[in-house]
Amino acid sequence: MDHVAVRKFVDSWVTAWNAHDVDAVLAHFAEDVTFRSPVAAQLVGGDGTIRGKAALRAYWTEGLRRIPDLRFEVLGSYVGVDCLVINYRNQKGGLVNEVLIFDGPLVIDGYGTYLGDDANPAGATAG
Repeated sequence: MDHVAVRKFVDSWVTAWNAHDVDAVLAHFAEDVTFRSPVAAQLVGGDGTIRGKAALRAYWTEGLRRIPDLRFEVLGSYVGVDCLVINYRNQKGGLVNEVLIFDGPLVIDGYGTYLGDDANPAGATAG
C-alpha cells in the first residue's frame, strides 16, 4: 500500500467520523463488506458481524445516535499488504484499533478492536 494514499485515507476517515458523516465513511467500503466489532454486538445484537454496506450504514447510524459525542484522535497507522490498522483514542479515552483489509481502494473486511475489558468500550447510551 502506498504511504501517501494511506495518509489521505486515514485523514479522510477520521475527518468523516468526527463530522459524523456516515456517507463519507461508507465511501471507503465495498458493497459486500464484512465488519466485526464487539460494539456492533452491543448495539445491534447478534455476534457482532455486519454483512454488507446497507447493514454497516444501519449499525453506524445507530452508533452515532447512541454515542452523540463520538470523536476519534488518530495516534498512528500501520500499513501492511492490502491492510491498514488505524490506532486511535475515542471520546471515552479508550484505545481502539480498526483493522481494515482492502481490495484495491475499497475496504472489504474490517475489525473494530478495543483494549481492556470495558463492557461498553464506545460509551453507548442505552437503546
